[in-house]
This record gives sequence, C-alpha cells and structure tokens, in this order.
Amino acid sequence: MSMLCSLISSFKQAHSLAMESLSPKLLASFTILIMATAATLVSVTAAVPPSLEGQAGALLAWKATLNNESQQALQSWANMSAPCNWRGIRCGMDKVQQQPVIVNISLPGMRLRGKLESLDFSALRTLTSLDLSHNELAGSIPWSIEVLVELHALLLQSNQIRGSIPPSLANLTKLRILELSNNQISSEIPRQIGNMSNLVTLNLSVNHLTGPIPPEIGHLEQLSILDLFDNNLSGSIPSSVGDLTKLTILYLDQNHLSGHIPPELGYLGNLEALALSNNTITGSIPRDLCNLTKLTTLYLWRSKLSGHIPPELGYLVNLEELSLQKNTLLGSIPNSLRNLTKLRILYLYTNKLSGYIPQQIGHLINLEELDLSENNLSGSIPNSLGDLKKLIVLNLFKNQISGKVPQEIGNLINLVNLDMSSNNLFGPLPSGLCAGGQLQRFVAMKNNLVGPLPTSLLICKSLVRVRLEQNQLEGDISKMGSYPNIVYIDISSNKLYGQLSHRWGECYKLTMLRASNNNINGAIPPSIGRLSRLRVFDVSSNKLDGEIPPEIGNLLALFNLSLGNNFLWGTIPHEVGFLTNLEYLDLSSNNLSGSIQGSIEHCCKLRFLKLSHNRLNGSIPIELGMLGNLQALLDLSDNSFKDKIPSQLGSLRMLEALNLSKNALNGSIPSSFLSLVSLLSIDMSYNQLEGSVPQNRFFEEAPIEWFLHNSKLCGVVKGLPACQITQSHGQDKKSKLFLLAIIPSVIFIILITAIVRILQCKRKKSNERSQIELQQTNLFAIWNFDGEDVYEKIMDATENFSDTHCIGIGGNGSVYRAQLPTGEIFAVKKIHAIEDSETFNREIDALLHIRHCNIAKLFGYCSAPRGRFLVYEYMDRGSLASYLKSEVTAIELDWARRLNIVRDVAHALSYMHHDCFAPIVHRDITSNNILLDLKFRACISDFGIAKILDVNAANCTKLAGTKGYLAPELAYTTRVTEKCDVYSFGVLVLELFMGHHPGDFLLSMATESTSLEDLLDTRLQLPEVGLASEIFKVIMIAIRCIEPNPSHRPTMQHVINMSSTTEGPDTTLDYLHTGIVTSVCWL
Repeated sequence: MSMLCSLISSFKQAHSLAMESLSPKLLASFTILIMATAATLVSVTAAVPPSLEGQAGALLAWKATLNNESQQALQSWANMSAPCNWRGIRCGMDKVQQQPVIVNISLPGMRLRGKLESLDFSALRTLTSLDLSHNELAGSIPWSIEVLVELHALLLQSNQIRGSIPPSLANLTKLRILELSNNQISSEIPRQIGNMSNLVTLNLSVNHLTGPIPPEIGHLEQLSILDLFDNNLSGSIPSSVGDLTKLTILYLDQNHLSGHIPPELGYLGNLEALALSNNTITGSIPRDLCNLTKLTTLYLWRSKLSGHIPPELGYLVNLEELSLQKNTLLGSIPNSLRNLTKLRILYLYTNKLSGYIPQQIGHLINLEELDLSENNLSGSIPNSLGDLKKLIVLNLFKNQISGKVPQEIGNLINLVNLDMSSNNLFGPLPSGLCAGGQLQRFVAMKNNLVGPLPTSLLICKSLVRVRLEQNQLEGDISKMGSYPNIVYIDISSNKLYGQLSHRWGECYKLTMLRASNNNINGAIPPSIGRLSRLRVFDVSSNKLDGEIPPEIGNLLALFNLSLGNNFLWGTIPHEVGFLTNLEYLDLSSNNLSGSIQGSIEHCCKLRFLKLSHNRLNGSIPIELGMLGNLQALLDLSDNSFKDKIPSQLGSLRMLEALNLSKNALNGSIPSSFLSLVSLLSIDMSYNQLEGSVPQNRFFEEAPIEWFLHNSKLCGVVKGLPACQITQSHGQDKKSKLFLLAIIPSVIFIILITAIVRILQCKRKKSNERSQIELQQTNLFAIWNFDGEDVYEKIMDATENFSDTHCIGIGGNGSVYRAQLPTGEIFAVKKIHAIEDSETFNREIDALLHIRHCNIAKLFGYCSAPRGRFLVYEYMDRGSLASYLKSEVTAIELDWARRLNIVRDVAHALSYMHHDCFAPIVHRDITSNNILLDLKFRACISDFGIAKILDVNAANCTKLAGTKGYLAPELAYTTRVTEKCDVYSFGVLVLELFMGHHPGDFLLSMATESTSLEDLLDTRLQLPEVGLASEIFKVIMIAIRCIEPNPSHRPTMQHVINMSSTTEGPDTTLDYLHTGIVTSVCWL
C-alpha cells in the first residue's frame, strides 16, 4: 500500500508538469494513461490478500486507541502470531492463497469505547462478518469501509455512531445484513443503497435520519426486513416499496412521513408486520391492504388517517394485533372484524367512530385487550363481550354508551383493567366483578349506576385503583378496606352508607382515599393513622361523628385533609401540628369546640385553612401568622373567637381571602393588615370591632358588606362613618407647643431644599448642553468590556438589521445575531417602528431593576431617531420553542434537562415577583421567550410588555401576551397580578414535558383522567422511576398553576418550595400510570 501511495504521488507530480508543457489533446491522453495505470495498481494491490500478521497488527493498533476498560476486555489480543485464538476472532482459509485469514470479528456487548474510523479496514478485506453491536463506539462510518467487499453481515447497532451513511457502503454488494439501528446517524439515506442487491435485512431504526425514503430502495428485491422506525424521515412513502415482494417486516413508524398510504403496499403478499404509525399520513386506509393475508401485526395509529375502517380488513384472518387508535376515523366498527379470530389486541380508541359496538365482537375469542374509548359509540354494551374469556383489558370510557352493564362482564375472570367511565350507563354493577381475583383497575365514574357494590368487588384483594365517583351507588361500605395493593380509591358523590372499617388501616400502599358526599356515619377509625403514604383523605359531606382521632397526626405524607360538613365534635387534636406536608385543611361545618392549638404553626406548607361553622372559642392564636404559605383562604368565620385580632396575621403576605366574620372579636383591625398585599377579599362583619379601618386602595375600594355589624368601626370604606378626631384642652395646648417647636426646623429645611434645587437646576442646564453636544456627534453610547463605543460595529454586524441576521421575531420586536470584530456575540433586539417609546422604556425599566442568572443580561441600549434597540447576552441554542419543535434537538432535551429548565424559569420568576424592589410581572412567559445557552441554562427574555406592579395601585392594563398562555381571568378583567405569570408558567411546564403546546389537554383536563405516560413527549424514552417521580411532582405543580381561579394558584415562591423537596421516589408507586389528579387540593 505504501508503494502504491508513492506511485500515486509521483503520478501527481508528473501530471502537474504535463499540464504546463503539453497541448490539451496530449494532456488528455496522458491523463487517461495515468488513470489506467493507477486502476491497474489498485486492482493488483486488492488482489493480494493481507497477511494474518498484518491483520493482527491492524487490530492491535485499533485496540490501542480504545479506552483502558476496553483494552482490558480485549486482553487476549496479545500474541501477534496467533490472532485466530483471540476473543471474538474467527479465521478461515483464503481460497486463492490457501492461507489462514481473519473472516469474522464478533465483539457484541463488550462496552468497547473508541472510534470506528480508527480501525484499518484495508487490512481486513477478507472479513465476511463484522459484529461490533451494543458497544459505546463513537465517530462515524468511514468511507474506507468499502474495501470489505466480502462482507455478508455488518452489525453496528446500539452504539454512539454519528455522521452520515457513506454512499461507498453501497459497494458492499455481497452484504446481506446491514444493522445500524440505535445510533445517532443524522444524514439522508443515500440513493446508492439501491445497489446492495443482496440485502435481506436493512435496519436503520432509532437514528436521526432525515430527508425522504429513496425510491431506489425498491431495487432491493431480496429484502425481507426493512426497519426505519423512529427517525426524522419526511416525504411520502415511495410506491416502489411495493416491489419488495419478499418483505416480511416493514417498520416506517415514528417519522414525519406524509401523503397517503400507497396502494402498492397491497403487493407485499409475504408481509407479516406493517407499522406506519406516529406519522402525518393522511387519507383513508387503502382497501388493497386486504391482500396482505399473512399479516399478523398492523400498526396505523397516531397519524391523520380519516374515512371509514374498510370492511376488507376482515380478510386478514392471521391478524393478531390491530392498532388504529388516535386518528380521525369515522363510521361504525365493521362487522367483518368478527373473522379476525386470532386477534389478541384491538385498539380503536381516540377516533370519531359512531354507531353500536357490534355483537359479533364476541367471536374474537383470543382477544386480550379491547380499547374502544374516546369515540362517539352509542347503544348498549353487547353481552357477547362476556364470551371473551381471555380479555385482560376492556376500555370503553368517554363514549355515549347507555343501558345496563351486562351481567356477563362478571364472567371475565382474567380481567385486570376495566374502564367504563364517562358514559350514560345505568343500573347495577355486574355481580361477578373480580370473581377471578385479577382485577386491578376498575373505573366507572361519571355514569348513573345504582344499587350496591357487588360482594365480589368489596372483597377483591387485587384492586390497585378504583374510581366510582359521581354515580348513584347505594349500599353498605362497612366491609370495604381489605385491599393490600390499593393505591387510589374514589367513591365520592354517591349514596353509600355504613361506617369506615378499621381494615382501611391495612391498606398500607394507599395514597388517596376520597369518600365525600355520601351518607357514611360512625367515627373515623384510629387505624387510618397507619397509612403512612396517604396524601389525600377526603370524607367531607357525610354523617361522621365522634372526635378526630389523634392518630391522624401520623399521616406525615398528607397534603389534603378534608373532614368538613360532618358531625364531628371535640377539639382539634394537637397532633394535627405534626402534618408538616399539609397544604389543604378543611374542618368546617362540624361541632368542634375549644381553641386552635398553637402547634398548627408547624403546618408551614398550609395554603388553605377552613375552620368555619364550628364552636371554636378563645383567642385567634398568634401562631397562625407563622403560616407564611397561606394563600387561597383563611376562614375562621361563624365561631366564638374573642379578643383582638392578632397583628401577626399581617405577616400572611400571600393570603388572598380572609374571613373572620360572625365571631366576637373586638379591638381594631391591625394596621399590619396593610402588608397583606395579595388580599382579594376580607370579611370582618358581625363582630365587635372598633376604630379606623387601615387606609390603602384595597380598603378604600372594599364593599361595605365586609364590615357590617361592627357599630364602632369607621374609616375609608364607603358606607362606614368617618373617624372623628377629638382632642382635649390639654392635648390642644400640647399641639400648639409642638407646632412652635417644629416651625423653625421646617423653615430651615425649606431653605436648605431651595439652595439644593438652585444648584441642581444649574447642573441640569449644564448637562443639557453637554447632551446636545453629545447627540450631535454620537447618537448612541453603548459600552463593551473595554468601554469602546460599539454602535457602528453593531450596525455593521447586523448589516443594518438585515433579515439574514434575524434569529427571531416577537410581538414587539425582532432579534438579530451580531458578531463584533472582537469575536463577541450579542443578541440585538430592534423595537418595531410602529411602537412608541412606552414599550422600549418599559423593557429598560424592568431590566435595570433585575440581576439574575436566569434572566437574559442587558449589556446596553440605544434610543435614537434611527431606531431603538437593546443589546442582550447571546444564547447559543436559541429558544426553547425551536428546540421542542425540531425532532433532532428535542431528543437532546432529555428529562433531566427539562427538569432543570423548569427550575431555572421558576427561580427567575420567583425573583421577579418576590425579590425585586417592586414585583415585576413579565406577562408573556412562553417557550419562545425562554432562551437556552450551550449548557442548556434557561433564561427569560423579552420584557417588552413587562409591568412593574405598584403594591398600592389597581395595576390595570390593556390585554397583552401570547394566545394559549394567557391567564383566563384576563378575558374579563384588566387587573394584572403575578398570578398571570404563574398561569403561563404552568402552561410552559406542560408544553416542556408533552413536547407541544398542551391546548387539547387544557380543554379536557377538568373532565378526563390522564396518566403521566399519556402526557409525556413520545420522542424520548420513558423515564426511570426516580425521574418519573420528579416529573410527576412537577406536572402536579403545573396543574395547580393553571387553576382557572387565580386565588387558587400558588405563588412562584411556593412553586419552588414544593419542587425542591428532597424526598425519594415511592418505589411501590407506578408514577407513569398514575392518574394526573386535577385540582387535588381544592375540589
């Protein structure tokens, strides 16, 4: 090879000399002679087989480039004279020279780390098989791989290979298996791949391939497996795929393919598996697919398919899995599906199917999973479903199904998941439910079911999740409670009666127990205190009596305790103070007496506290002032509290609603209440208060109804008498003496002030003259780190704000990338010409008051006749919106990075709302206004419509922001608060984890139950338990942020407190399949 290289070098020198001295005709002849000679030398060199020793040397040279662990794994690669005994090496006999050569390298799953291109393929031309799969090899596939002309199998899957698929790979015409899946290859599929006529398996799945599927792929007539799953391929499916008549597997799912399903696919008579799901394929399902009679798997889900389900699918009698969910298919379910007797999985959910569920579906006796949910199906549930003895999953929720639930459903002894919720079902539940002891998830909420709970269900120990709320179910629940695996149960809003059994204390995995709005009586069993994982305990609006057991203090994970509207008596246990995670506490409308224990100060996360309509007495404890997170409500009304209102309540700066009415409170309203800056309503009526009402805009605009029946109250509230200023003779004399003493001091201060003003005026005139001179010579002064004027340089760098440098367009300006000659890069935001100075000045004003690592840094600004612009820190990765939109970059935003982005934005907003000299509301928190740097640090940008709040003003403004992120209250009010940003933050968090704007979810969340898995961005692999628990927690916080009622939203400070808890994940909880509970703390 070295001799060949020398000869080629000599030829190049000779060719160069010839170009200088020969005529064009002679030069052409000379060039042809050189090329022919070179080709001869190459063929001669290629014909000479490499020696075994040379091959060993090439492998040892490659080994030396690997990391230490990899070299240790290949420690048998040592003896140069015997490479055939090395690990993973197999030798054979060269047919021409009859000498041993290496023919097979097989090193799968050895965690080798290095680069593929470091391997000298020219020394391994005798290879017939190369398997380096399931390692950690990086780099790219080198062009030199084309020398492996004897190769039959190339297996490089599950590595970290980047770059492109070299067209030279097509020269390996003997190749039968090409496996490049699970890498990071990002090129287009080369058209030359059509030359690999012997290929049987082509697997390029789980990469970042772009562009179209080349039509030349139809030339691979021997192909049996074509797998292009999970790439970024676009364009339509070429009709030439129909020429691959030997295909048995065709996976094109999870790409960006568009167009229609080509009818030519009907020619693939040997096809056994066809997956086109998760694309943007439109049109109807072609009837030609009925020719694929060997098909066992057909995946067409989550595309944009429309039209009817073709009855011809009934000809696919070997079909075992049929997935057509998440399309817009219309019409009825064809009766012909009865012929698919081998079918195990039938998914038709989330379409627009109508009509009845066909009775013939009972013929599918091998069916294990049937999901027809989220359609427009009507009629009754056919009793033939009871014949599907192998059925494990039956989902019929969110349809318009009516009638009774067939008793035959109770015959499905293998049923694990049954969901019939959100229909119009009536009548009793089947008597045999859970007769097989397998049922884990049973959901039948939001129907009109009546009658008792079946005995088989009451004693079903396999239950994990039960939701029966909002029905008319009756019967005794005293036997409920022996469920060792149950995690979630909601039987609220029914007509159930009986008592809460002590057996509930044995449900150690229980996290949510809701039984509100029933007729349950008796006492709360002390055994409830054993449920260490319980988060929500809601038995409000029942007929419970007795005392609140002190064991309730053992529920350390509890954040919602709702016992209101019962007949409970006795005192509030001191042990309630142990519930340090409690956020929602409602003990209202009972017969509780005694005082509020001071231990309640330890419930430091409380944001909702309702103790109204009881017989509580004594003083309001000053410890309530320690509950700094109280936000939604503090309601102590309709009790017997006396004495003065503690001034410590003025520390509840986040509180939005305070009700102290109908007590026996006296004294004045504390002046500290002026610090309640978040207050939206206050009710002090029906007490014995006196004196002046605190004076600020909130109290001035308060309705008189909040202060009625306090005969000695006076002040600024319209309808209250004005406060009288009365003074005695002695006081009047003291006042005169005071005035005599202070007047000389006032005169002195006035004189000093006048002198200072005169000096300021002189200085101002001087400055104005200097400013005029400065404007004549320089329109703008902006400073870089050296103090140099860079105005002109920025104009040059953006070519006078040319579109070629534009990197983003917002509602109030365009952003440009400007690279100065010094190498410094800035983002320059040019305010739209149609705007007045208000937008520009507002952004300056906001940014001059804030300094935070997660807020885009302002370096300088310009305000001149030629235009206004600002110079920001440049963020290399651009906006979060662009990252989520791209299929390639979205994968770089793994779950950990997305969690960090949430924290970054939360800290920035918390700083703006709570740590600035006055709260700053951004008003346009969107994914377009979150920027990312190289390390994926997130920064908030674009303060063009930000508003600095005046804590004593109404803060009204015109509607501004981005549709889809605007808080709903802005539709009917112009009052801007920090809660507007909180709502936008909640939308942003959901968008971040869903991968797209959560519009549909926001519309359906109030009525539909969704699991975490259904929400998450499908472009990423599902998170592990630890990350899943973190994501679950963050999404639950986001749900609170998008509460329609702004008073129910947390503050950003509260968001940070909730998200920063360090407790580990509950390893017994399946976070991915746990329902996203909406409004968990305030419903």
